[in-house]
Amino acid sequence: MDHTAALVSLATSVPPHQFRQNEVMEAARVVLSPRFPQFDTMASLFSNTGIRQRYGVKPIEWYMERRGWPERTEAYLEGAEALFIDATNKALAQADLAAADIDTIVTVSSTGIATPTLEARVAGRMGFRADVSRVPVFGLGCAGGVSGLSIAARLAQARPGTNVLLVTFELCTLAVRHDELTKANIVALSLFGDGAAAAILRAGDGGAIRVEATGEKLWPDTLDIMGWSVDPEGFGVIFQRTIPDFVTENMGPAVNEILDRMKLAPSDVDRFVCHPGGAKVITALERALSLGQGTLDHEREIIADYGNMSAPTVLFVLERARARGLPPRSVLTALGPGFTASCVSLRHAA
Repeated sequence: MDHTAALVSLATSVPPHQFRQNEVMEAARVVLSPRFPQFDTMASLFSNTGIRQRYGVKPIEWYMERRGWPERTEAYLEGAEALFIDATNKALAQADLAAADIDTIVTVSSTGIATPTLEARVAGRMGFRADVSRVPVFGLGCAGGVSGLSIAARLAQARPGTNVLLVTFELCTLAVRHDELTKANIVALSLFGDGAAAAILRAGDGGAIRVEATGEKLWPDTLDIMGWSVDPEGFGVIFQRTIPDFVTENMGPAVNEILDRMKLAPSDVDRFVCHPGGAKVITALERALSLGQGTLDHEREIIADYGNMSAPTVLFVLERARARGLPPRSVLTALGPGFTASCVSLRHAA
C-alpha cells in the first residue's frame, strides 16, 4: 500500500466584504493624506500590485477608524471562526466526511492571537471528536500554506488511514495602521486581503494527488526581511528589504537545492504553483525559476481577484490549477518570515 499522503479535498473561503482596489486607495487617501502630505507620492503603489479586488472581515468604514488590540482581536476571533467553519465544511463535503471523522487538525495563522486556539473555539459547533489531535502553528506568515501542507502530510503519513485537516486563515486587513506612514505600511495596505483554505489529507488511500516530498531553506541573518513588530496598537508589518530583488537573486538556487534533496531536477517539474506576493514578486519568480514571462498565470489571476492573503493564497492558486487540470508533477513554493523558502512536490495520477 502507498503510504504517502493524498490530498483528499481542498476548499477556500473569503469574508463577505469586497473591496475594489481604487476604493481602498481613496479610503486611504481620506484617512492618511491630511496628516501625511507625502501619501500622494506613495499612492502609485496601489496601481502597481496587479490587484483588482480583495476581501475583508469588516466593512471598509471599520478600517477608517483607529483601532487597538482589543478591537482587532475581537474582529480576528469573529472573522477567523467564520472562515474556519466555512472552509472546513466545504472541504468535508468534498471528501464526503463528517467533522467527527477528522483525527488531526493543523491550524495555521499568523495575523492574530487566540488562546484557546481557533480549532478549539469552533470544535463544539463543528462536531469534532473530543480526542481529536490539535496542532496550532503560528508565525509562518506567507509560507504557512506550503509549510502547513508539509506538516499535515507528514502527520497523515505517520498514521496511515487517519484524516488530517489543514486549515489556514489570515486576516491581514486587521493590521491596517493609521499612526505610521512608512513605505512598508503603505505596501501592506495596497496588497493584503483576508481569506482561508482547508484541505484534508490521508495516507494509504483517498486521492489522485499525492504529496511526494517536502523541503525548506532558511537563510541566515534575514530576520529583517519580513515579519511583525508588536506595539500597543497591534501588529506592524516589517518589510526591510526589497523582496522581489531577494527572490530574483536567491529563489532559483534555493529551489534547486530543495529539489536536489528531493532527488528531482528542475526539468522533472511540470508546473510551479507559487505564492503570489504581488505583481513584482510574480515576475521575479518567473525569472528566478527560469520560466517564460506569463507562465504563472493562475498566480496573477488569484492576486488580481483576492490580493495577497498571506498563507492561504498559494492554496487558492492550487485550487484553481487543480480545477483546470494538474500535470503529473507540480511543486508548490512560498517564501515567509525567517526568511524561509518552503516547497512541496505533488504527484498527480491521470
